[in-house]
Amino acid sequence: MSSSPNRVYAARLVGLPIFDPLGEQVGKVRDLVVTVRSDARQPRVLGLVVEVFGRRRIFVPMTRVTSIDAGQIYTTGLLNMRRFQQRSTETLVIGQMFDRQVTIRTSGVSGTVYDVGMEQARNRDWLLSRVAVQEPSKGLRRRGQTHVVEWDDVEGLARRSPTQAATHLVQAIHEMRPADAATMIHELPPERQRQVIAALDDERLAEVLEELPEDDQVAIVRALDSERAADVLEEMSPDDAADLIAELPEETATLLLELMQPEDAKDVLRLMSYEEDTAGSMMTPEPVIVGPDATIADALALIRNPDLTPAEASVVYVCRPPLETPTGKFLGIAHIQRLLREPPSTLVAGALDESLEPLRPEDSTEQVAAHLATYNLVAAPVVDENGHLAGAVTVDDLLDHLLPENWRENLARQESATEPRPDTRPDTRPNKVITPEMVRRG
Repeated sequence: MSSSPNRVYAARLVGLPIFDPLGEQVGKVRDLVVTVRSDARQPRVLGLVVEVFGRRRIFVPMTRVTSIDAGQIYTTGLLNMRRFQQRSTETLVIGQMFDRQVTIRTSGVSGTVYDVGMEQARNRDWLLSRVAVQEPSKGLRRRGQTHVVEWDDVEGLARRSPTQAATHLVQAIHEMRPADAATMIHELPPERQRQVIAALDDERLAEVLEELPEDDQVAIVRALDSERAADVLEEMSPDDAADLIAELPEETATLLLELMQPEDAKDVLRLMSYEEDTAGSMMTPEPVIVGPDATIADALALIRNPDLTPAEASVVYVCRPPLETPTGKFLGIAHIQRLLREPPSTLVAGALDESLEPLRPEDSTEQVAAHLATYNLVAAPVVDENGHLAGAVTVDDLLDHLLPENWRENLARQESATEPRPDTRPDTRPNKVITPEMVRRG
């Protein structure tokens, strides 16, 4: 190990890029793996959980880490690409150790862990040496007092509590992209996963649910209180909510639809009324819609909405009132590239592309794919037999239906079916040399 600081704190490592000796990034740090034997004995840091391209998480032993700087980590370039699987004797620092209830021996102060520091010993091992503890907030104070103490001055780190909070882990999850957060939650131990789900707000949980395998989605929703499950479904995009509700037992699905707000339930029921694997079943009923008297400035203001996906923001749909699906007469679409080339004060109706036939709700997945591919589109309108806009299909909607069911879970299963991760103790077995190009090819 060279050019490493004397002490490094775990929370500052999360998200740092991992580089090979040539300076090419191969992944990002997501957690630290340690072995905890007792409160008195400093745990040894076994390695890092690193997310490589393609959202696969691998294990990088600390013996492969050559340098830790303020904003990056370097490795030997010898990485084993087998999927990380946690062992029963291992603890994830971010996922399991943060938010544990502990007591400082010398003062008797109790609080929760919000960070830990590690240092390199003389034998080159990395050990957890410091613990950052935050007291509960008192009165009107926003945050409780914090303390940074030696590892052996803290009691409770070796115990796992079923009532452990998830405040600091949830803070970390809120800073991740939904897909990354879903991967972290999917790989947490069951009891920790339940704690995190209970602590997430409805909007964030909805974003994460949309990225989880179907089996996980169903299990999580069924474990929630019915009122909260309905609230979370309201926060999901209608097409994703419809797909999820369709997987639930009929009695549960009926109850949740009754508890949802009428407008949200109406959109979901309309999508569920279409045959599976058709344009109607996969479309979003909430595309960006404007009237013919809207200006280009009006349209551009709508597609600046940060909640829109890139595909949803690529097209504006022009219709006569009403402007909620099913709309009045569908007039055409305006591509964002065309809108950006026109004066903002001109009418959007003057920038319409009327040359493309819209999709029909009954069109099959294959017909939708052929339509998008033929005309190089990332989104297309779905218009009913009366000429009303019913919704829009985006390329990400299409991919979700083209890929096999539970493709995320199947991918994880295929990766984990390979030979288990090698022992973290020093060995002489060769590891494969990984280049960024090999990682990107999967």
